[in-house]
Amino acid sequence: MKHECYYTINEMLRSNRNVVAGISTRHGGVSHQPFHALNLGLHVHDQSSDVIENRNRLANALNTKLNQWVFADQVHGKQISEVKRVDAGKGSNLYHTGIIGTDGLYTKDSNIVLALAYADCVPIYFSAKNLNIVGIVHAGWKGTVSRIAQEMIHTWSKEENIPSDEIEVWIGPSIQQCCYEVDQHVIDHVDDIMEDKVKPYTTTTVTGKYMLNLQELNRQLLIKAGVPSTQIHVTTLCTSCSVNHFFSHRKENGQTGRMLGFIMFNE
Repeated sequence: MKHECYYTINEMLRSNRNVVAGISTRHGGVSHQPFHALNLGLHVHDQSSDVIENRNRLANALNTKLNQWVFADQVHGKQISEVKRVDAGKGSNLYHTGIIGTDGLYTKDSNIVLALAYADCVPIYFSAKNLNIVGIVHAGWKGTVSRIAQEMIHTWSKEENIPSDEIEVWIGPSIQQCCYEVDQHVIDHVDDIMEDKVKPYTTTTVTGKYMLNLQELNRQLLIKAGVPSTQIHVTTLCTSCSVNHFFSHRKENGQTGRMLGFIMFNE
């Protein structure tokens, strides 16, 4: 389902009516070029007052308050952090007050909105059947080959006693294989973790480089972690192809804003 400033995840809404999850668009904000209009990243040299206004607009559109949201200082790693009610509001107005050095958040507390920033990297959302727990990770190529998606599954299994086959995952809008060219250095890291799986990339005939499918790579890693393939949903939306709707770091040569992936559950 699409709103001017966000998309919601219908699969998660169908499986758990208490879950609210989605990703913002670039529409409906006050930021100026090259961050126009709904830039939600405080770390990209946009006017902070504009970003906070944009964040408040998104929060209000979702019938929440910004002091319910929790953000992270993202480092393209695999750290997973549990968010509790006492963390509400962290990073909402100042970037450095977010959860430090973290690219994965989860919570068992209701009405806390977990939020991570994206502009081509893969947003991956997690929920568990009949349980009040939700999570989200930020998976660029570095986070992906560090197995951050698997790290969330393993954390829930070890710390929360949730079997992997009870977890549902949604892989959201990001740069798709059609637009994501990488070099041998990246592919070497991909091959290191692929073992005997089908390779999620193709070579290009013109440059000798590779077109990488980060969504498929994460899907295969999630299946390896024990999540049934029928419980992994993958979007076809490409942030680079749809730059009129989303921010794309690659398409816009690094001069752009950030969307927010978000997830919460209501009491």
